[in-house]
Amino acid sequence: MISTIHAVTTSFFPKWDTELLFKILNNIHDVVLVIDSDTTIVFANEAYAKILGVPIAKVLGRRLDRIEPSAKTIEVLCTGQSSYCRRSYLDSLGINVVGSTFPLYNGKKIIGCVSIFKNINDVVELNRELNQTKGVADYLKEQLDQEEHLPNSFEEYIGRNSRLKETLKLAAKVAKTDSTVLILGESGVGKEVLARVVHNSSARKNKPMIKVNCAAIPEDLIESELFGYEDGAFTGAKKGGKLGKFELAHRGTIFLDEIGDMSLTMQAKLLRVLQEKEFERIGGTRAIKVDIRVIAATNRNLESMIEEGSFRSDLYYRLNIVPIMLTPLRERKDDILELAKVFLKQFSGEVGHELTLSPQVERLLKSYEWPGNIRELKNVLEHASIVSNSKVITSNHLPARIIRKKQRSNVKDRSYDIKEIVASVEKEVILSALNACNNNRTNALRALGISRKSFYNKLHQYGIIDI
Repeated sequence: MISTIHAVTTSFFPKWDTELLFKILNNIHDVVLVIDSDTTIVFANEAYAKILGVPIAKVLGRRLDRIEPSAKTIEVLCTGQSSYCRRSYLDSLGINVVGSTFPLYNGKKIIGCVSIFKNINDVVELNRELNQTKGVADYLKEQLDQEEHLPNSFEEYIGRNSRLKETLKLAAKVAKTDSTVLILGESGVGKEVLARVVHNSSARKNKPMIKVNCAAIPEDLIESELFGYEDGAFTGAKKGGKLGKFELAHRGTIFLDEIGDMSLTMQAKLLRVLQEKEFERIGGTRAIKVDIRVIAATNRNLESMIEEGSFRSDLYYRLNIVPIMLTPLRERKDDILELAKVFLKQFSGEVGHELTLSPQVERLLKSYEWPGNIRELKNVLEHASIVSNSKVITSNHLPARIIRKKQRSNVKDRSYDIKEIVASVEKEVILSALNACNNNRTNALRALGISRKSFYNKLHQYGIIDI
């Protein structure tokens, strides 16, 4: 090999000790390539063969402009402008390289070029993969950004159920507008809570939200409640008159709860307000304009009421611009324990000590159908927190209807999973020990006769570490 290179390079390096030169160049780990003035390759070091996988004898004496016409080395030879740390692609080998090229002079005449470069195919591939990963990450972030992130006010509405989440996303969208909202759902599902979070997420959040329970106001009083009255409008009228709920809600939101219980006469008057954005007080002659956002709610089937003639279709279509249906609690049982935890935290502050549920009570709550929905769940837990004398709410503290329901279905639903039974008993015993020891964990684990490590593992396992 040395003799072959010597023959090609002796004339090019006449004043050099070529043996020494070859040793120096062959000890360089990067590729060294030398061409003469007509692009003939006059030298390639041993790294050329190792890195590029091409025998040196195969390229010596060949013209580079025929092997690699677009090579950076040829450009430098033509321009005399050195190139440093430039990336190139070698078409003949299908690889990416990076390196430096500089011209060789004899006086002022360019007699050749030297290129020193390395194969960076692995680096380029890694960079491509990194760019792809970044691109995917950017895409996923973009997709996440397109998801409707619920405003902070929606944290008031508790639940992780998938159907509920879709409902809240729709509510968050409509909250940004001034559109009329009709909230539908059974009694106790949280229609008023949703109305409040919609208002608190709207541009009107700094203005009042005025609630009107249409079912709770007597028929002969509801008109004066909604529209107010002038001084002396009727016997018993307050001196100086009174502002109605619509005026109080000016530039804010009026929440018309149980709209399905409103009489046909009042429905007609309400329709006019929604259409004209104005009304007259009782006993008044002046039209009062209002800027309000209307949220209505009902537990009744308004479409059936229209067929029966007890609800106006034109009012229904005016209210039903964006209907939002809330799922009953029996269809989102995965939220029951989370709701219970929130209510217990509230009642814990009222009774003066922490409250938690026994495993049996958790099962009872999840198996009950909750005809009264969230309101019933809250009332049951409030009752239990009052009658319980300990920190652990057991089945003895629950209303009989919930326990009887479970007993009737016990034959069908009984679990024979021994692990579940053992876990349930263990949790009950640990909670009882903590209660008996006034939540002193050291005394509790001694009473239980288990090691500290085992005790704390079980606290984590049964979700009672924060008690």
